[in-house]
Amino acid sequence: MIQSKDDLARYLEADRVALGSPAGFVRWATNDIWRFQRTLRRLEYELNVGRNPLRSLVLRFLLRRQGRRLGFSIPPNVFGPGLSIAHYGTIVVNGGARVGANCRLHVGVNIGTVAGESDAAPTIGDNCYIGPGAKVFGTITIGLYVAIGANAVVASDFPEGDVTLGGVPAKVISQKGSKGFLIQAA
Repeated sequence: MIQSKDDLARYLEADRVALGSPAGFVRWATNDIWRFQRTLRRLEYELNVGRNPLRSLVLRFLLRRQGRRLGFSIPPNVFGPGLSIAHYGTIVVNGGARVGANCRLHVGVNIGTVAGESDAAPTIGDNCYIGPGAKVFGTITIGLYVAIGANAVVASDFPEGDVTLGGVPAKVISQKGSKGFLIQAA
């Protein structure tokens, strides 16, 4: 969680590296996903430090507007450093979810709760890859270095690490894990 300007700088750098984005103004001005992530991290800083409520309100407005344009519904304070959103398109994340460092998300991902329970959201470990169309929901735990395959539906715990999940319902289909699928920045 971002608690200082140093944390903010560390999260932003980790996100930039995970996205494979070069530094500089031109990249910021032309990459909508990077701009969204920068707004998300700045909002997290403002919410956690709580210095300027007006700035928080403006950042929340900007994040919502950028999210609508890109198809993202990602609340603040869910992801650790090194978030990498691969493509524009629908991504929905519940505010109660907790995701560790170096997570790569693809289009069509849904990280949510069980129907009728607003706080029953997943906890996902560090260095996880979540493939296109994957659905992860419920009060479950996903371990470190887990790769979730395209269109998998994960509704049960997989606390062991270094595995690949796939299918409906998801099961372990490989012992490979997420190594090679993401750039570890943090």
